[in-house]
Amino acid sequence: MFQSILLPMIFGFTVFMCGMKLMELALHRLAGPHLTNVLQRSTATPIHGLAIGTATTAFLQSSTAVTLISIGLVNARLLTFPRTLGIILGTNIGTCITTELIGLNIHQIAPSLLTASIIVWLVTTLLGEVKIIPRLAELRWLDTVRSISVAVCGFGLLLSGLSIMQSIGPSVQESGMFAWFLEKAATNLWWGLAAGAILTAAIHSSAAVIGLVMGFVMIGAMPIELGVALVLGANIGTCVTALLASIGGSKAGRYVAYSHILLNTGGALLFLPFIEQLTAMSALISQTPASQIAHAQTIFNIASSLLALPFCYLKSIRKLEPV
Repeated sequence: MFQSILLPMIFGFTVFMCGMKLMELALHRLAGPHLTNVLQRSTATPIHGLAIGTATTAFLQSSTAVTLISIGLVNARLLTFPRTLGIILGTNIGTCITTELIGLNIHQIAPSLLTASIIVWLVTTLLGEVKIIPRLAELRWLDTVRSISVAVCGFGLLLSGLSIMQSIGPSVQESGMFAWFLEKAATNLWWGLAAGAILTAAIHSSAAVIGLVMGFVMIGAMPIELGVALVLGANIGTCVTALLASIGGSKAGRYVAYSHILLNTGGALLFLPFIEQLTAMSALISQTPASQIAHAQTIFNIASSLLALPFCYLKSIRKLEPV
C-alpha cells in the first residue's frame, strides 16, 4: 500500500503544490503592483466586485490568494467589508479556470511546457541578469517574459503532479477502504460531500481534490454523481484557509471569511439534492467524464454566485460595517 498508493500520492501532491505555488507567485509578481489598487478602486458595487474577483482569480489561478488579499485589505481598513462581498462571489467563478484546464486532459503536454519554459527562463536570465549582451539587458519586457515562463513551468509541474496522483487510481480501486466508502456513498451522497470537505480542508487545495476525482471518474472507479458530490464538498473545505487567516484580525476581516463560508456551504447544501440534474446538465456540454466534473464545478459556482448576488444589494448588508 505504501509503494502503490501513499508514496506516489505524497510525491505527486508535492509536485502539484510546488507547481501551484510557483504559478501563483509568478502571476502575483506580474499583477501584484496593480492588484491592490484594482480591488480598492473597482469594487464600488457588488457586480463590479464580482467582475474584478472573477478576473483577478482567473489570472492568479487562486481563489484563496484573492480572498486572503481581501481579508488583509479589510484588516488594514483599506477596503470595507461590504465591498468584499462581490469579490468573494467572483473568486468562486474565477477559480473554475483551473479545473476547466485540468478537465481538458492535457497532461501529455506537461514535458513540452516544462522544457520550453526552462529554455525561455534561461535565455531571459542570461540576457537580463547575467547581461551577456549589455544592450539587451535594459529591455523592460525581459522581466515580464521571465515571470511568464515561471508561471508556465508551474502549470507544467501542476499537470505532472496531477498525473502522478491520478496514477494511484487502480490501486485505490482495489483497496477495501475505497470499496467501503463507495458502498456507503451509494446510499447517501452526504458521504461524498463530507469526504470532499475533509480532504480539501486537510490539504488546502480544492484543485488537487477535484483533479483526483477526475482521475477516478475517468477509469470508472467512481460514479459521476459521487464525483460531483465530492466537488461540492471541496468547495466547503476550501473555506478553511480563509478562516484560519482571519483569526486574530479585525471583526470585519472575520466577516469576510464568514461570508465565504456561508456562500460555499449554502451553495453546496442547496445543490446537493439536485446532483442528478447538475450531472445531466454538465453531460450535455461534455465529451469526457473529466470535463463533465469540471463543467459541473463551473455550473455550480456560477449559479451559486449569481443566486447570492442580489442579496449583496440589500441595504441592511450594504450598511453593515463591523468594528
